[in-house]
Amino acid sequence: MGLERSAGRRSQRPFWTLSLYPDAGEGGGCLRVAPRSRDGYGEPDPDRARAEAGRRARAKVRRYVVANRLNRFVTLTYGGDGCFDPKVVRADVGSFFKALRPGLGGEAFPYAWSPEWHPGGHGLHVHFAVGRFVPQRLIRDTWARGIVHIKLIGDLPVGSGIVAEARRVAGYLCKYVGKEFDDERRPSGLHRYEVAQGFQPQSVTYTGRTDDEVVEQASEQMGSAPGTVWRSSTVEGWHGPPAIWVAWDG
Repeated sequence: MGLERSAGRRSQRPFWTLSLYPDAGEGGGCLRVAPRSRDGYGEPDPDRARAEAGRRARAKVRRYVVANRLNRFVTLTYGGDGCFDPKVVRADVGSFFKALRPGLGGEAFPYAWSPEWHPGGHGLHVHFAVGRFVPQRLIRDTWARGIVHIKLIGDLPVGSGIVAEARRVAGYLCKYVGKEFDDERRPSGLHRYEVAQGFQPQSVTYTGRTDDEVVEQASEQMGSAPGTVWRSSTVEGWHGPPAIWVAWDG
């Protein structure tokens, strides 16, 4: 009985956990504490819940884009009066990626996309990221519904590699994913973004008594210390448990 009580006390001690995504070159974690009673949480905050859901979605997209080295960014726009039906857009984009495969050898490939309401009132257009060269003519002929714009990745330091390029593309795409969380025109039940299935990055979880301890474990896995370390302690008015995020450059 005494051993059980001791184990119970140890299990309630705060500890750090960090989930590392080696292929994405990043990891995030927080301080875990014993669960509080339901009364300790107070009334739910819808704004905070929506912000947290948006943060999680952006993190998933970023990890997916970087892990699969999606370093090319394309925008698809409808011609004519545009398209204002989110369900039609999703069906069109699904057909587009399915029709694109034969021209790329027929094999499945990773991609990620998110819709955006055109600021000029032209309905919805679509932003997507891929990690391989796709001829502009093939994209244009396959889309066949309007305009295709390919964004060149620039403004990076000389010598930046594919990881830096993918992170820049992830930044572009995450901006539109974030907009989807704030836009009430999206019907309930529709995803805010889509990715090709079968290419999700895998994670490894570490635990330790301190944040430095879990970062050290992750650094051993990656073969070097992270180039970027962010801590919630640097954010004034941070809500939630202490958190950390780390990233490696290559």
